[in-house]
Amino acid sequence: MKLISAALLFLLVSFPPFEEEKIPWSEDRKLTWEDFRGTPSGSEEFVASTNSGVSFSFSYSERNGVPKVEYEIRSNFYPDLSWYRPAKVSDYILGHEQLHFDISELHARKLKKALSELPHNREFGDASKGVYEQIEAARRDMQNQYDSDSDHSNIGEEEYRWRIYVADQLKVYEDWKD
Repeated sequence: MKLISAALLFLLVSFPPFEEEKIPWSEDRKLTWEDFRGTPSGSEEFVASTNSGVSFSFSYSERNGVPKVEYEIRSNFYPDLSWYRPAKVSDYILGHEQLHFDISELHARKLKKALSELPHNREFGDASKGVYEQIEAARRDMQNQYDSDSDHSNIGEEEYRWRIYVADQLKVYEDWKD
């Protein structure tokens, strides 16, 4: 058993986990089609797919009985998991995909706000996990609702309604942007 554990430890140290390339959300940098490097998949009716999400990590320490909690939250776009069909895309479609990324950023800000309101003590880890899971579920639901309401960008009126709504919400949570 010790030999297996040592071999496993050697493999983990020798071959660090694969780190997926990511592009952090930024007001100053919008997505371009060059950012979408994945291979198209799924139904031919789908023209593009954005893979984005919210990453969260934290640390807890105590010094002389004083707790210290630090955390990092990022909204990321994953180029190798995002794709498009070149013959079928447009700037309008790119705007639709950008809004998926913006929705992830909105939820990163919501998470920052929620975590800032938690007590920064030994229970932070457990409490933050629950908050993260709730906000992540809300993010996924909003992504699906956006595609449903806009019929994956085919209903222009809904598409523009969503663009205005998300822009307004990003302003509401502006205090929690990086």
